[in-house]
Amino acid sequence: MEPVIVGWGHTKFGRHDALDLEDLIQSAAGEAIASADIDPAAIDAMWLGHFNSGLVPDGFCSSMVVGLDPALRFKPAVRCENACASGSAALYAAMDAIRGGRVRVALVVGAEKMSGLGTAGVTAALGGASYQKEERGQSFPDIFAKFAQAYARRYGDPAEAMAHIAVKNHENALRNPLAQMHRALDLDFCLQVSERNPMISDPLKLSDCSLVSDGAAALILVSSDLLGEFTRAVGFRATAQVNDVLPLSAKDLAAFEGPARAIRAAYAAAGIGARDLSLAEVHDCFTIAELLTVEAMGIAAPGQGREAVIEGATRRDGALPVNLSGGLKAKGHPVGATGVSMHVLAARQLLGDAGEMQLPDASLALCVNMGGGAVATYVSVLEAVKA
Repeated sequence: MEPVIVGWGHTKFGRHDALDLEDLIQSAAGEAIASADIDPAAIDAMWLGHFNSGLVPDGFCSSMVVGLDPALRFKPAVRCENACASGSAALYAAMDAIRGGRVRVALVVGAEKMSGLGTAGVTAALGGASYQKEERGQSFPDIFAKFAQAYARRYGDPAEAMAHIAVKNHENALRNPLAQMHRALDLDFCLQVSERNPMISDPLKLSDCSLVSDGAAALILVSSDLLGEFTRAVGFRATAQVNDVLPLSAKDLAAFEGPARAIRAAYAAAGIGARDLSLAEVHDCFTIAELLTVEAMGIAAPGQGREAVIEGATRRDGALPVNLSGGLKAKGHPVGATGVSMHVLAARQLLGDAGEMQLPDASLALCVNMGGGAVATYVSVLEAVKA
C-alpha cells in the first residue's frame, strides 16, 4: 500500500516566546488530527523530525506528541534527525512503515524552537551540522558563502540573481499568513551592503540568509486502502533520497551534486521533467541554495540559472513558480519543521486550499528539502489523488 496525505497542521513561524517545543509540537499535531477528522486512537505510530543540536535542552522529545491525547499513550513514537532535512526524514520513515504494512495511520510532526538562544548560540548549534574534522568553527553562512564563491569562479557573480530570489520570496510571503516575515524587500536594498543589510560572510549579506524561527508542522498519512474514508488526499508520484559525503572539500561546490542526483531520480520515477511541474518548494536556506537548486531542477542549465531567475522564470507568474510560501528566506526556517512544512503547503496548493497563496490549476508539486551543505536531500513529487 502507498501512503497518502489526508490532513495537516502548521503553526505560524516566527518568534514564540510564550510557547516551548512541546507546545509547538502539540499545536501542529492537534491541527493535523482535526484536519483529517480522525480519532487520535486510530493513529498507529508517530514520527518527530527535530534537529536540536543544543537549541533546546530537551534531548529526548519523541514522546512530547504523546501527551497531546490520552489515546496516544503507549503508541510507538520516534525522533528522526538529518540536520535541516529532519522533517523529511521523519516523513519518509513514516512512509516506509506504511509501505511495509507495519502501520496504516501515521502522525508526522516537524518542530524546532530556536529563539531561546542568542545569535551566537544558534550559530554554534547549527554549526553542528557541518563536518567537524574540517569545518569546526565555521558558521553556515560561511559554508554557503563557499558555494557562492565557487559558483562565481566558474560562472560569474551570482549576487544579482541572489538579490532577485530574496525579493521574490519576500513578495510571496506577503500572501502567506503563516510566514514569519511580512515585509517586502527592494532589489537595490538586497544588492547593497548597508547598516541594515550587512555582509554576513562574503558574498552573503543579511538579505541572503534565512531566519531564526520557532515553529512546527504536521501531517496525517494513511495507507491508500483507507482512501475511501477521507474526502481529500494527496499522493506521492515519486520520492527520492540522496546522502552525499559530509566534507565540503570532497564536493564540487558549484554543482549541487547530491540535490541534482536526487531530483533526477525523482523525475525518472515520476516520469516527468521540470516542465511538467506546477510549482516547487525548495530549500533556500541561503539565496545561493535556491539558485543552485534552480539549476539542479533543470529549469536552467548549469551556469544559466542567474539569467532564468533575473528574467522571472521562478516568479509566481513565471514558467515554474518556486517557493510560493516565501521559502525558508521569508516563511522562516525552524529546522526540524521545514521539510514537513514544504509538504503541507504543497499539498494545500494541490487541493486548492492555499488561500491567497493559491496558484490556479496546480496539479503537480515538487518538494526539495536539504540537510547540511548539500549533504542530505529528500525530493517528493506530489499530486492530488482525491479532491
